[in-house]
Amino acid sequence: MRQGFKFALPVKAAKVPSGPDWLHEIKHDGYRMMVIREQKVVRLLTMNGHDWTKRYPWIVESALKLRQERFALDGEAVLLGVDGRSDFSALHSRRHDDEVQFYAFDMLAGGGDDFRKLPLSLRKQNLAALLARRSDGIHAAPYEQGEIGPDLFRHVCLMGLEGLVSKHRERAYLAGRCAHWVKVKNPKHPAYRRVQDQFRDRAK
Repeated sequence: MRQGFKFALPVKAAKVPSGPDWLHEIKHDGYRMMVIREQKVVRLLTMNGHDWTKRYPWIVESALKLRQERFALDGEAVLLGVDGRSDFSALHSRRHDDEVQFYAFDMLAGGGDDFRKLPLSLRKQNLAALLARRSDGIHAAPYEQGEIGPDLFRHVCLMGLEGLVSKHRERAYLAGRCAHWVKVKNPKHPAYRRVQDQFRDRAK
């Protein structure tokens, strides 16, 4: 299996796409990460190239319990609060590293095969098969398909969640910014304000 996987990145948008070929995933407020397993070795790699394998033991243990011994997953490291929602402040505090889970939304490789050129719909099928007998620390991120996108986003905002990422079901996985991955954030969510604060700090 080839190493050196690079992250696909969504483009920001003000409106959720509503066509029938779009898949819509709820955006968790966590750390973007890849989980890469090569037989008995698991690595957790961040977008900035950091190796966080030792930071989140539950994810590593869960990856080792899966039947396939070679795979690469893209997703989000998340700490869930008592209400079942992702809690970024608690995640960032590092006080609960052993409780952090992984929500996988893409499968880049498996069984020695590179899946990145496959359409997203097939990559999702491979991911579902990998996690059919899931271990507790790794989950397949749920999604909805089709014209439900705008209505789903309204409900996401009402529930106080971060937002949606919409992806075209027929597109390959490409490194860098992808026009077929569209992110729309809830402007009332703390993550939205965190980004605004970062821009203000840089402008000072």
